Amino acid sequence: MARDFYHDTVRFALERDGWQITHDPYPVRIEDVGYEIDLGAEMLIAAQKESVKIAVEIKSFTGPSTINEFHKAVGQFNDYFVALQIQDPERVLYLAVPDEIWNRFFQKIVIQKSLERIGAKLIVYNPFENQIVSWKN
Repeated sequence: MARDFYHDTVRFALERDGWQITHDPYPVRIEDVGYEIDLGAEMLIAAQKESVKIAVEIKSFTGPSTINEFHKAVGQFNDYFVALQIQDPERVLYLAVPDEIWNRFFQKIVIQKSLERIGAKLIVYNPFENQIVSWKN
């Protein structure tokens, strides 16, 4: 499976923020249907003595049509969400998007409503500074 353009950028940014990358990619197999989510990561919460587990699907939005890229991202997110609910329900799925796309496109009401409908959690990253800008729950 081809990696998104900013795959390594997001991986580095997560590691810089204290996340341990446990899978690259994170495989999910339900019956004869297999998926590869871009990253699996964990962070130890010392006060609670447990770890938070996430899976991250990275999107670069480098294609010619932002709406088509969005449609693909939403479809993948939905499939991966369902598969994780079956295989690893404690792992939280995030969609990672560049900050420029977040600011320009993801603020539109129809996009916000679409994300709300599927319950998407997002990581907004700056691909030029190799950093996580914000987490959107």
